[in-house]
Amino acid sequence: MGEWQQQTKLGFDVETVLAQLTQNEKIALLSGIDFWHTYPIPEHNVPSVRLTDGPNGIRGTKFFAGVPAACLPCGTALASTWDKQLLRRAGKLLGDECIAKGAHVWLGPTINTPRSPLGGRGFESFSEDPYLSGILAASMILGCESTGVISAVKHFVGNDQEHERRAVDCLITPRALREVYLRPFQIVARDAKPGALMTSYNKVNGKHVADSAEMLEGLLRQEWNWDPLIVSDWYGTYTTIDAINAGLDLEMPGVSRYRGKYIESALQARLLKQSTLDERARRVLKLAQRAGQLKVSEVERGRDFPEDRALNRQICSSSIVLLKNDDSFLPLPKTNAKIALIGSHVRLPAISGGGSASLLPYYTVSLYDAISEALPGASITHEVGAYAHQMLPVIAAMLDKAVIHFYNDPITVTDRKLLGSENVSSTSFQLMDYNGVPNLNKAMFWGTLLGDFVPTETGTWEFGLSVFGTANLYIDDELLIDNTTHQTRGTAFFGKGTTEKIGTKEMVAGRTYKLRLEFGSANTTKMETTGVVNFGGGAVHLGACVKINPQEMIARAVKAAADADYTIICTGLSGEWESEGFDRQHMDLPPGVDKMISQVLDAAPNAVVVNQSGTPVTMKWAHKAKAIVQAWYGGNETGHGIADVLFGDVNPSGKLSLSWPIDVKHNPAYLNYASVGGRVLYGEDVYVGYKFYEKTEREVLFPFGHGLSYATFALSDPVVKTVPETFRPNQPTVAIVRIKNTSKVAGAQVLQLYISAPNSPTHRPAKELQGFEKVHLEAGEEKEVHIPIDQYATSFWDEIENKFKSEEGTYEVLVGVSSQEILGKGKLVVPETRYWLGL
Repeated sequence: MGEWQQQTKLGFDVETVLAQLTQNEKIALLSGIDFWHTYPIPEHNVPSVRLTDGPNGIRGTKFFAGVPAACLPCGTALASTWDKQLLRRAGKLLGDECIAKGAHVWLGPTINTPRSPLGGRGFESFSEDPYLSGILAASMILGCESTGVISAVKHFVGNDQEHERRAVDCLITPRALREVYLRPFQIVARDAKPGALMTSYNKVNGKHVADSAEMLEGLLRQEWNWDPLIVSDWYGTYTTIDAINAGLDLEMPGVSRYRGKYIESALQARLLKQSTLDERARRVLKLAQRAGQLKVSEVERGRDFPEDRALNRQICSSSIVLLKNDDSFLPLPKTNAKIALIGSHVRLPAISGGGSASLLPYYTVSLYDAISEALPGASITHEVGAYAHQMLPVIAAMLDKAVIHFYNDPITVTDRKLLGSENVSSTSFQLMDYNGVPNLNKAMFWGTLLGDFVPTETGTWEFGLSVFGTANLYIDDELLIDNTTHQTRGTAFFGKGTTEKIGTKEMVAGRTYKLRLEFGSANTTKMETTGVVNFGGGAVHLGACVKINPQEMIARAVKAAADADYTIICTGLSGEWESEGFDRQHMDLPPGVDKMISQVLDAAPNAVVVNQSGTPVTMKWAHKAKAIVQAWYGGNETGHGIADVLFGDVNPSGKLSLSWPIDVKHNPAYLNYASVGGRVLYGEDVYVGYKFYEKTEREVLFPFGHGLSYATFALSDPVVKTVPETFRPNQPTVAIVRIKNTSKVAGAQVLQLYISAPNSPTHRPAKELQGFEKVHLEAGEEKEVHIPIDQYATSFWDEIENKFKSEEGTYEVLVGVSSQEILGKGKLVVPETRYWLGL
């Protein structure tokens, strides 16, 4: 069938096949056969289903030597668009990317709640607000599933930290669980009904979610009447009997650790019912039946079409939040001026966070390249000012003819047999799912990376080596770094890698040095590697950069800024600082970066600061800066997206999906974050993010929902009308407002609807987001906007009745442009108290 394949030309009937399967075939369906695939039964036309990461791009089946992919902005960036239609298009793009990679199931989106800025995967999630997360995730899922690809929304539920995530017991009140952590999933179940759901690693109130019949069979399938295939997170299955009885259909990855022969034993002991086994097999068959109708590529391939690039660029620029713009300093003029670009991210953009979200992109656009393209006549200088890397940056750009040779024996074995080779484009790689060399012993193997290293500067070069396994680095056959004999555990590679070992060498620019890295796979290490996941194969990060005195770097940056007409500082975090596998230790930028920014602002007060991070960072210099731009992790089109906003080709319309605290100690989860004695207390209860800051009247640097524009807007009538004014459960209610663009440029504004219950006898947040609409307006244009209000809007979880409760009374309907900037008010009357369950 050429480039595309139809998995099952004839299809199959689930009940007919189920009745014909042997017991062993039913059991085999319930776990993967490898890292990414389910068990096929060709004689019954049951295909193998391929699942793939990740939340902001489709990596395919290979962490190493894979096919490049489209990288979208990170989750918090996507949510900062507040644009349902745009995220539906983003979801469709991911579905199309899945098809090109031969995949049927997309492992995304991530809709856990970043209750603290320190969460390692906070960037991957959407928002601190459950309504915003759920509504936008549903749009993305609908876009993805319109292609036929199945979405596996994740991680159900409470996977809000990385510390001891497989063991931690998340102690959450029933009310907070319902109103905050489950609510995004509830909205997704109501509005999108994705075909699959992934369980989390952690426990909730004493029980692993993967083993909880109350959460899976009870809540999801009975109360919500939603019946997705339920798949474990990778190595997130802990039992045989409990998990199957609870409703966990599929254990991933294969080969199974808890099913297979153990299911046979449990059936014989009558600890599992035959009907339960059949029900789990039925759901996997339904997934395979649906996947079998999808035409996917026979081989993993890329797409990288112009329309995809344009969409990705639009998503990136739409996500960017203009935090501060004193004296309307931005946008910058497009002139042939002297421009100083300062910072670590100018030439090396942060396109993604780390872990499951990381992938090999089709391309990346740096801010340097984007500005050079936009202003071809400008005089542009670049100074790093302060390094922002945690491990030394990969050296792919300076490494020619790089290749890895694979062996089943170490270098000490004379005449060891070469089994295969791979060309490499990066000196940071993970081999957890590597399958590219026949006869390679996956349990233990060795490799040799060879290449020509050509330094760009003369001076002392630092080389850094971190490994999951063992590795030694040689330059011109001289041992520079030994990371085999003595190893110290670090945070790299999902918490299984070593700390980075450093070696230095004097080098001359332009000269060729022979680089050789000898490494062994994961099982060659003697270091204790108990980590967040049991990924094998091994991994290496080899980086290098010229060693420069930090004060000299700042001095050079200050001089460049003082001599320029315009200065743009672009720095921040990266996948080294925000990643699956570990949490952040603090909210600060990397060492030295704050000092650099502050000194550059002293020399060039008009400098624009562009920060790249997935979650908030401390901005000790914010009072000095005229203009601050939050650019997140922007995907392939990072540079274009930032430049489009800075120079006015795009009018910024992003709004913060997270509150921005002044200091990490102000965060409501500060005293209750990270596992202590095997548990974490969600002590802030329902007061997550802005709900805490507003209830306690604690000042923030930038509030939830904040974002400036080059246009100005006003509600032409500050009175918000609700139709009807009296809320009825089965009668749709809408808030009606009129907004006008009062400026001379087109732009978009996000109208945010909050509900307040000032007269409620129950302790409730000061206000809660319950609706929003993004409105595009030409200069001088005015529109009437309708914002729907659903039955969640006036409800809270009553822990006595174990139901949602909507109290009788009059509620305030508040419409504004952030949680703190309310422009119009109205009222909504609930005539009688009612209780309800379900969607």
